[in-house]
Amino acid sequence: MSTYTENLRTVTTQRLIEMKQRGEKISMLTAYDFSMATIIDQAGMDVILVGDSAANVMAGHTTTLPVTLDQMIWYAKAVRKAVKRALVVVDLPFGSYQGNSKEAVCSAIRIMKETGADAVKMEGGKEIKESVERILSTGIPIMGHLGLTPQSINKFGSYAVRAKEETEARKLVEDAHLLEDLGCFGIVLEKIPAQLGKQVAEESAIPIIGIGAGPYVDGQVLVMHDMLGINKEFSPRFLRRYADLHDVIQNAVEHYIQDVKSNDFPNEKESY
Repeated sequence: MSTYTENLRTVTTQRLIEMKQRGEKISMLTAYDFSMATIIDQAGMDVILVGDSAANVMAGHTTTLPVTLDQMIWYAKAVRKAVKRALVVVDLPFGSYQGNSKEAVCSAIRIMKETGADAVKMEGGKEIKESVERILSTGIPIMGHLGLTPQSINKFGSYAVRAKEETEARKLVEDAHLLEDLGCFGIVLEKIPAQLGKQVAEESAIPIIGIGAGPYVDGQVLVMHDMLGINKEFSPRFLRRYADLHDVIQNAVEHYIQDVKSNDFPNEKESY
């Protein structure tokens, strides 16, 4: 099979496992709207995450907690319409699955039925075991999320690196094995020591995706607004900016304002 044809194959959960088996790194990025999702998908992204980070970058909240299930479905619908190749994963938002496994199933089913997404993502390990089991029993794929779990920010009290101490690191490894044993197809590890990320990746048959988890995991995920330099206020060590669109956009808007004020826009060629 040619490389060109291979790149056009639709990405599935099984294909991600195959990528891990052959040592091919997995690329993952967030998207929240049709236009950006179109660009990201056409670029060849493996996984597009409709993240609850929409609460931050789209709605201006300081945490991910306020975003609702209805809002996540709205964002995911727009993204799904754009995507032809990537696997689309949607975050289950805070309050839609913790503590009530029946509600968790209803939340996951709504996302899958109303958006056409491929999978959901959930934060936590042993604490959400029953919800994970119930959702998986319906045939809905789940990606786990361990380490720094932003929906638990009020419990943690800060966005500092997690699992540096032996007790928390041991629990993270145990939770990773539990999620895999339950049937999750992959796990995101956020803001943990690189060597711990390496251990989890080596001990797991499913893909381990890192965000601030070092280079030894099976793939990487970033928030689109951060890596494109649209959001300049967030600068953690793990973030690499691949563009500076904040300044590009601001300069373009300022130029447009000047042209309108000076009556330079529209000119004769731009008029009917």
